[in-house]
Amino acid sequence: MKLPFPGRLLAAAVLSSLTLVAPFSQALADEKPKVALVMKSLANEFFLTMEDGAKAYQKAHAGDFELISNGIKDETDSSNQIRIVEQMIVSGVNALVIAPADSKALVPVVKKAMDAGITVVNIDNRLDPEVLKSKNLSVPFVGPDNRKGARLVGEYLAKEKLKAGDQVGIIEGVSTTTNAQQRTAGFKDAMEGAQMKVVSVQSGDWEIAKGNAVAASMLNAHPDIKALLAGNDSMALGAVSAVRAAGKAGQVQVVGYDNINAIKPMLKDGRVLATADQYAARQAVFGIEAALKMLKGEKPEVDADNVIQTPVELVTQP
Repeated sequence: MKLPFPGRLLAAAVLSSLTLVAPFSQALADEKPKVALVMKSLANEFFLTMEDGAKAYQKAHAGDFELISNGIKDETDSSNQIRIVEQMIVSGVNALVIAPADSKALVPVVKKAMDAGITVVNIDNRLDPEVLKSKNLSVPFVGPDNRKGARLVGEYLAKEKLKAGDQVGIIEGVSTTTNAQQRTAGFKDAMEGAQMKVVSVQSGDWEIAKGNAVAASMLNAHPDIKALLAGNDSMALGAVSAVRAAGKAGQVQVVGYDNINAIKPMLKDGRVLATADQYAARQAVFGIEAALKMLKGEKPEVDADNVIQTPVELVTQP
């Protein structure tokens, strides 16, 4: 049956609109998700390595997602990190993979992101589980057992270089961060198990200069200290300089955590006895993989504590 002229016009208009809608809908379906990686200080080699690993992974999976990476100036600049997350919310990212500078202070902006429909995955430093629970938030943590890693380092130190009763000092990371607390706990586990005396625990804020200042202070206040256990390799670098300046090279052992490139020559020549490798280049990748699964509606394989465990290993002299 041949439609009247007005009917033919209407049919043509409907067909035309359908041909426009179909490609538009397909474009939306085919749009790559935007993943924001928000790290701590990019002055720390660990986070630069993390960022490089994430960029290499995105390059190899360019058709799967877009990556936006950001970092803050120093380890304690949580207010600027909050601003970065707020910018990511406004820019309309689909997922946020975050290494928070503070385990509690970042929770409100994480809630803001989740309320905006953004998928959030926590890496490196765990957001405080109790604060998350108080806000009815469930955020998977992807990372290593920091307490276990530090305990491995401490046990090796005690076995190889110390004897019961020796004095040691612990240079802690930012004290409000969960990973700093867990590493200190792991060091204490090892020292108490080997009957060492922890005479001082002070924060070096994860940084070389602050680690150096804290180490120098400990060596001055406790001249019988036999070892300095640093919560990351940046602070260990500072401790090595302090030991040398105090004229105690070879007398005071230094251990760290992270296995950054800068520490490797010191492991080789003995200025640093041991560290822990938590695979910086893969840290963000593990988180990105979890976020992409969640964006597809898949549930990440977490344990009973909402954690996806990643590897951590003791590293000693090569």
